[in-house]
Order: sequence, then C-alpha cells, then structure tokens
Amino acid sequence: MNKAGVCSGRELREMFEAATTWLEKSVPEIDAMNVFPVPDGDTGTNMLLTLRATLEEAYRAPDHSATGVAQAMTHGALMGARGNSGVILSQIFRGLAQGLHDSESFGGSEFALALSKGSDAAYKALTHPVEGTILTVIKEASRAAYAASLQNDDLEFILQTAVEAARDSVANTPSLLPVLREAGVVDAGGQGLYTILDGMLHYVKGDLERMEYLQPHIVASRELLQTNLPTLSAEDEEPYGYCTEFLIEGEELNLDKIRKRLKGKGQCLIVVGDEHLIHIHIHTLDPGAVLKYGSSQGILHGIKIDNMDDQHKEFRRSSQGKVSTAPIAVVTVASGKGITEVFRSLGAEVVPGGQTMNPSAVELLEVVERVPQDEVILLPNNKNIVPTAQQALGLTSKKVRVVATETVPQGIAALFALRYDDDLESNVSAMAEAISMITTVEVTRAVRTTQIGGVKVRKKQPIGLVDGRLAVAGDTTSQALQDVLRGMDLEGKEVLTIYYGNGIKETEAEEVTEQIRQSYPYLQVELVFGGQPHYHYVVAVE
Repeated sequence: MNKAGVCSGRELREMFEAATTWLEKSVPEIDAMNVFPVPDGDTGTNMLLTLRATLEEAYRAPDHSATGVAQAMTHGALMGARGNSGVILSQIFRGLAQGLHDSESFGGSEFALALSKGSDAAYKALTHPVEGTILTVIKEASRAAYAASLQNDDLEFILQTAVEAARDSVANTPSLLPVLREAGVVDAGGQGLYTILDGMLHYVKGDLERMEYLQPHIVASRELLQTNLPTLSAEDEEPYGYCTEFLIEGEELNLDKIRKRLKGKGQCLIVVGDEHLIHIHIHTLDPGAVLKYGSSQGILHGIKIDNMDDQHKEFRRSSQGKVSTAPIAVVTVASGKGITEVFRSLGAEVVPGGQTMNPSAVELLEVVERVPQDEVILLPNNKNIVPTAQQALGLTSKKVRVVATETVPQGIAALFALRYDDDLESNVSAMAEAISMITTVEVTRAVRTTQIGGVKVRKKQPIGLVDGRLAVAGDTTSQALQDVLRGMDLEGKEVLTIYYGNGIKETEAEEVTEQIRQSYPYLQVELVFGGQPHYHYVVAVE
C-alpha cells in the first residue's frame, strides 16, 4: 500500500493472503465452536479451504488491477466454496468485486462501499437469513466501515473501525441466537470473518512480521455462557489435508522451536531428531507453507506428500466408465463403503463427502458434467452441503435441480421415489414428498461438553439425535439408540432401517437390532452395513 493509502490489485491479493495465514492459525478453535456436540465442526476448515481456492485464482488473474484481481477471487471462491460458511464467504467476495468494479486501485471509501456490497450479496444469497451469524457480523462491520468513511478516507482507520465492529458483533451473537447462548459459544462463521478482517488490518498496518509470532484473538461472548469453549484435538476431528513428511538437515537445529512453529499448521505433528537431522510428520492443509518453513531451517530430504482425499478421488475414477442410459441422472453425496454401495445400486453417481468432508461446488460440478444426461438431480444428504449444491446450479448449462436432502436416509428415500418415465419437475416434487415422510435417527459421540434443549452432554458421551435435534445422552451407543426410539412416537410407522458404521462390530449391531425387533414387533426392522464414519448408527424411520 502506498503512502496515500491506495491499494492496487497486487496489494488486494496480498491483503487476503495475510488474512488466510491469520485464519489458518485459529482453525482448530473455530472448528470447536460447533453449536451441536457432533463431529461436524468444520466451519474454520471450510472457510480456510474457500480462502485458499480464492487466492489460487487471484494469483492467476490476467488483469492485475483491483477489479481484475477481485473478479478472479470471486471465481475462485465460487468454485472452491465449501460448506455453508464457505458459500456465504464466496458471496461476500462477490459483493466486494461489485464494489470495486472498473477500479485500478482503491482507497478507504471504495473499500467501505465494497464491504457494504459484500454484506448485501451475502444476505441476498440466503432465502431465510438468520441474525446472530456471519451475516450479522458482515452487516455491522460494513455499516461501521461506511460511517467511518464519512469521517476519514484512510483505509487503515476504516478497516480498524470495521474490525472493532466485527469483534463486538461476534461477542453479541449469543444474545441474538438462543441456540448459541445455550450451547455456550459465539458464532463460528462470525469469528472466522472477524479473523479474516483482522488479518487484513495487520497487513495494512505493516504487521506481517509480527503476525508470525502472534495468535488471532478468539472473541468471548458478552453474556455469561453456560459452558467453556473447548479446544478440539486431533483425536476429535478428521479433517482434510496432506500427510507431509520430510527430513531437515542442518546445524544447531532447535527441535522445540520448530515444533512450536509447526504446531498451528496442522495436526498429528511429530518432530523428532537432533540438532543435525530432524524428521517431520504432519497432517496439514498447506504442505507448501510447512516445506517453506522447513527449508528456512536447513536442507530438505525425503519429501513425501500424500493426499488423504485420494481414496475419494479413486471412488470418482472407479465410476467414470459406468454409463447410465436413464433419462435423468442422480448425483448424491455419501461416505462409507456400505452406504455408497446402496446409492450406486439405486443408480446414483456418488461424490464422496459428508460430515467434516464437505465437497466443493467444483467437485459436485465435475460429476454433473461427467454424466451423459442433460437433466440431473442433486442430493446433498447434509444440510451443510445444500448451499454448495445450490451454488453449483449456476455453473453448468445442464438442467439441474437440487432436492435438499439433509440426511442419508432422506437421500435413499428420494431415490426410491424416482420414476424415469416422469419428467424432471415431477420427480423433484415426488422426491420432496418422499423425504418429508422420513425421520432420521443418528447416534454418535459428543465432541465436547455442553447443554442443548435441556439435555446435558459430556465430552465423548454417546448421544442420539432426531432429525438433527439432540434428544438423549447415554452410557453406551446401543443405549443411546434405544433411548432415542423410546422417546419417539412410532405408532403408524412401518419400517426401520439401521445402518451401522465404522467401529461397530456386526455381532453388536445384530444384537441391538434383535432387541429393537422384540421391543417393536409391529415394525419391519432391517440391518444394513453402512460403514459411515463418525456416526455409529444412522436409522431411517418411515
């Protein structure tokens, strides 16, 4: 940024690069802010992956004006957005690009206007915007920035005002959203946005070197929260990333220093060796940054980087040769060997993903474009993937419809409702009706201690959910499942299908199933191997 406080496209790109680095440092804390104690706390991860896709495209921008870089960022965010938070973030970038339209460079007033455009775009992207979320934070930050721009055109002053407003807004989110207040957390998406703006401010202030030694501020609620915010460990989550290993050869290498510097760059970190040779192992989202730091300490040897999503890509490759002659294609999202086989047996193309593994819009688009049919139905099977699926609609010339399935049982029910002799719109209506008849029960383990809807939960305690609502906490997974069913009105229900996941032995699942059959003799109870991660049991009640 020059002395006049005016930024070029290059500086816009560098500003967001600083924000990305800053956000990366707080991803574990943001992921841990999940309202529900289930293993899908991935807001920070999704926002980081979206930012990385944004930056990758920004560095490819053929036009290095502010508007050229901003437009490239918009495209990158659109294609790489992951999860609800990533989609909203991509819309904020879209608005920013609109605000910087036809601008070679920009100052404080132009940035304030662009931030307002970003807020408007984010709100317009959602049918039912909810206050107390990232939407409120961008709205209040942009309003503060605009008010500041009327007093002073200095970008640092305006951005400082926006950051302070964002911080106050995040702290106030539990006052606006009761579920946050009860869960004892501030809004994760709002915290992520505040961190991004704060990283941009550090860049504008010239604090890049100091950022290496500082940590982002995690905002506390204005209210007395019922539970303390936990720190999510590597054992609690299984995020995306690259298994990165290498050796550093040098003189007077400092293990403790290297370990501390790499601690915030990933999970499963191992640093062993001596002052002359150190072995590094880490699961990281950005192996380049890890290797760059390693090379600053000495000579690198034996570099090995494995993409831990390769198995998912293999799933996609394995289905490329299978050509369906049906007039309508169905693309669905699923994880787990058994559940994937169920969907494929029903004629669907499967995109690997689900809890903690939200596919991007471009990954969905890849399969949509690959199928030979011009009419496609998308089944997200996860509420956090629904916005991404809807975003993919505008990226293809094919006629695509999204049936907003939020669970695997809903997705299977939707497929059973498909009739190839009906047209696309009739099938979409039939699928929507079919999923309304399904109740989904899920049994998992809490990733933190909390209280939701009067149900107290301890970290790692088995819990049962009904259509995403926390219903019970038990001592064992089988007890939690039984307790959930006892609390439901099963009169008039006919079929109960149990999908058992990884970590559950077949004999154990069979025993639980037999107990349920004896308790509910009027139900047809079926047991199916799902192999799904995170969830011990997923049950369809219809």
